[in-house]
Amino acid sequence: MCGRFAITLPPEAMARLFEAVPGNDVPGGERFNVCPTQTIAVCTAGKGGRRLRGMRWGFLPHWYKTPTDGPLLINARSETVADKPAFRAACRERRCLVPSDGFYEWTREEGKQPLPWFIRRADGEPMVFGGIWQDWEREGESLTTCAIVTCEAGPGMSSIHNREPLVLEREDWGKWLGEEGKGAALLMKPAAEGVLTWHRVGTKVNSNRAEGAGLIEPI
Repeated sequence: MCGRFAITLPPEAMARLFEAVPGNDVPGGERFNVCPTQTIAVCTAGKGGRRLRGMRWGFLPHWYKTPTDGPLLINARSETVADKPAFRAACRERRCLVPSDGFYEWTREEGKQPLPWFIRRADGEPMVFGGIWQDWEREGESLTTCAIVTCEAGPGMSSIHNREPLVLEREDWGKWLGEEGKGAALLMKPAAEGVLTWHRVGTKVNSNRAEGAGLIEPI
């Protein structure tokens, strides 16, 4: 799964990365511990071209009466995203790209403190997750929300966790966004061997209130 990640690119750089028009609601500043329910930068596509927008990380199905009316849906499994009632319309019509520097995952042994790892691209390029999004509105409250798609972990990553976020290559961004016809389902697979690398980081990141560049430093 993906429950915490880092993003240090300023909004202008993210807009250039995706060749998108940036909105005023895109959060700025270096963020080394992005958590669920926070606003994150998301790239969408439409008739007017690509847009970089701010969205709540935590997908809200249209039947939720309040943002806390059900489980917090930060991830959508690739195996069921096209069929699950909460996600299927968004999977067909509202896919998005989520930029990051990398994400955190934890190994757990019974009776011991969880040990965090930071996973990033081996080539040093920004990591881009495939996601889905939708607008939610109820009784005057409106939110634009998203979830990150996850898939079964590849051979290397599986030693840390059995799931990983869907990491998309630059040449596949247009297809995922629906700009280049159908075929997005073929992209829902683990990152190719050698794309990802990882290192152990300090346990300070176990707290969702922790911040700072030291969180991603190797130990």
